[in-house]
Amino acid sequence: MTTSARLRISLDSSSPEPVFSQICSAISSEVTFGRLQPGMRLPTTRALAAELQVAVNTVAKVYRELEIAGFVEGRGRQGTFIVDQSGTAGEREALRFTTSMRDLGLTREQALALVERAWG
Repeated sequence: MTTSARLRISLDSSSPEPVFSQICSAISSEVTFGRLQPGMRLPTTRALAAELQVAVNTVAKVYRELEIAGFVEGRGRQGTFIVDQSGTAGEREALRFTTSMRDLGLTREQALALVERAWG
């Protein structure tokens, strides 16, 4: 059974740090310090946006950024889930790379071809 994450995010409107960055920092800290466990499902973008009173696009951008950084994994309609951080640095970088390639609309074959060319 999947556990839904309960986020405790406090936004500071007087902070010079953008709201987007505040949300990213809050979630990544919760993962780093183990308060959000691997496999936990994050709230939907709409639900978190409503809770924080921010635009849905802001939360969607946060989730994309966290996915690139290897903190979360989007699983389409199933939702966004916390990723196990215990993997090797190489595994985390591979996850970041594949997420970036998918976001760019590349196929697996196209991404592998880029790696082959870059590897030399």
